Amino acid sequence: MYQFFAEEQAGEERQVLITGTDVNHIRNVLRMKPGTQIRVSTPSGKNYLCRIARISGEAVWAEIETEVPGTELFGRIVLFQGLPKSDKLEFIIQKAAELGASEVVPVAMKNCVAKLDAKKAESKKKRWQSIAESAAKQSKRSVIPAVGDVISFSEAVKAAGAFDVGLVCYENERGMAGTRARIEAIRPGQSVAVFIGPEGGFDASEIALAKEAGMHTVSLGNRILRTETAGLAMLSVLMYQIESAVGG
Repeated sequence: MYQFFAEEQAGEERQVLITGTDVNHIRNVLRMKPGTQIRVSTPSGKNYLCRIARISGEAVWAEIETEVPGTELFGRIVLFQGLPKSDKLEFIIQKAAELGASEVVPVAMKNCVAKLDAKKAESKKKRWQSIAESAAKQSKRSVIPAVGDVISFSEAVKAAGAFDVGLVCYENERGMAGTRARIEAIRPGQSVAVFIGPEGGFDASEIALAKEAGMHTVSLGNRILRTETAGLAMLSVLMYQIESAVGG
């Protein structure tokens, strides 16, 4: 069943309205007709099974049949990803969205090979957000994860100060006992900031700054993971921890 994101229709309690690029997709690509059942999530966080009632060139109206459970993690996980080379960030955003991340924030770190000026970053951000939306639809997310602006490492550490837990996946950290203890201490409803370095890893000064801010360095095992693998490994572990704790 196809998933879409919609605005709740004002004045129509049992109807939702789909606008934007999804209209063309429904009408001309999928060639859906009135009566087709779809799954719809709204900005309020509600999720419905609906049937298409009417299709125009600018909007699709769908009648709500029943409310269904949401699919979001009970907590907020933000991936602060060291800016990688090439199009690796597209892959990372797609998979992070599937695994339940609330947001992916690209971070310019000292050992980043990739460099983006403001104009290029803005252009790429539009594509990154589109990828997040597509992944959210495919994985039946209740909300579309955000993709943040490219920020500096110091800005990222400052932002992480507002989170309940800050984890830095550091290639030079050894021993899984500390990682296990940090993960098992995370409770449903908490906010978690996950930091992943670029291809060149974290600079020693960045690790020092993160620790000074109260963040915890953790290991992901004895093997060195690629930057596009490390964040997804941690997100998988966090997803398991949170959903197990709430009986999901």
